[in-house]
Amino acid sequence: MPTKHIPIPRYKMTVWPMLFTQGFRPFFLLAGLWAPAGLLLSLAMLLGFIDLPIIGAAMSWHAHEMLFGFVAAAVAGFVLTAVPNWTGRLPLQGAPLAILVVLWLAGRLAMAFGDTLGAVLTGAIDAAFLVALIAAVAREIIVGGNWRNLPVVGALTGLATANLLFHAEAAEWIGTDGVPIRLGLAVIAVLVALIGGRIVPSFTRNALAKAKEDKLPAAMGPLDALHLAVTVVAGLIWAAVPEGVITGAALLLAGGLGVLRLLRWRGVRTFGEPLLWSLHLGYLWLVCAQALLGIAVLSDAIPMTAGIHALTAGAFGTMILAVMSRATLGHTGRPLSAGAGLAGAYLLVGCAAALRIAATLTEQATDTLLVLSAASWCAAFLAFLAVCGPMLTRPRPKVETGNAASAAR
Repeated sequence: MPTKHIPIPRYKMTVWPMLFTQGFRPFFLLAGLWAPAGLLLSLAMLLGFIDLPIIGAAMSWHAHEMLFGFVAAAVAGFVLTAVPNWTGRLPLQGAPLAILVVLWLAGRLAMAFGDTLGAVLTGAIDAAFLVALIAAVAREIIVGGNWRNLPVVGALTGLATANLLFHAEAAEWIGTDGVPIRLGLAVIAVLVALIGGRIVPSFTRNALAKAKEDKLPAAMGPLDALHLAVTVVAGLIWAAVPEGVITGAALLLAGGLGVLRLLRWRGVRTFGEPLLWSLHLGYLWLVCAQALLGIAVLSDAIPMTAGIHALTAGAFGTMILAVMSRATLGHTGRPLSAGAGLAGAYLLVGCAAALRIAATLTEQATDTLLVLSAASWCAAFLAFLAVCGPMLTRPRPKVETGNAASAAR
């Protein structure tokens, strides 16, 4: 039986600026800003142009800030906007939303000055955001009785746990050999498989049905559940033991099942609308990353970093841009159709991922490829900001032509 959709409730009147009326507004804006800014700061430290008082190496800071800064902001924006649709309750807005924003910003500042603050205080400040987000989301889901989406709280808890382990290692309380970052990556991969597995075929089905197509994406079935389960198991095994036959086989199995799942969603019929093919492309990057990680574990044919960047720059970057732009258009009353700016952003982030992977496979042009990859990444998110930034900070148009509810389903 299909799940009954609960329309998003009316927003309360508030004296707060438009930016703090809906969860996607501040957090999508912060994600769009931090994606290029965090990368450029990392490059500046690696190249010796600046010397921030961070704890540990610049590459460790880069991994943390892209995962627990950029990705976490995008996840927060999506979840805070989707939860009211799931539960029928009023969205988080005003002072509570502003507090979450301040906690996220405090975490970025603490990480930039970690050596000055000390590892324990830095960890406490940075960890507060995800803990507060979990509390807010869990309360809404539990009070609203929306048990179907409780796994999202579990995923957020896994992400927060990975962050705490990162800071425990920075404080030299434990030695984890990279487990926190791998665990964080595995958690977000599961979220892509879980949420992407719902919205990609759903949005595609709606569009194809409207276009009178005979063949629609397949309904959710055992294959979907199996791919999600294997993605969870393979990710946890890889996080704990990044080498070995079992790890490699599990990752390859996840990738293979993902390909079969993706083929059932009629992606070839979406080439005319960037808002749709970008979602399919993001999911394709996920299954490619699983396959590349599996190959890297089982052989020396490719380095592990190739699979990691297929996952981060490819799957996470593409899916985040696709979801942020679609939700922004829908929830601000615009038509659900991407123009040249957003289509260019999707292509640029894909180029950034491909160039970053290529940089791991060659020694002759590594530096050039890295620079081009960084430039493509920054250009992608600047394009998103150019198109969607004004929508995030301004009121909805008086004539509402979009379907706000569909963006968060």
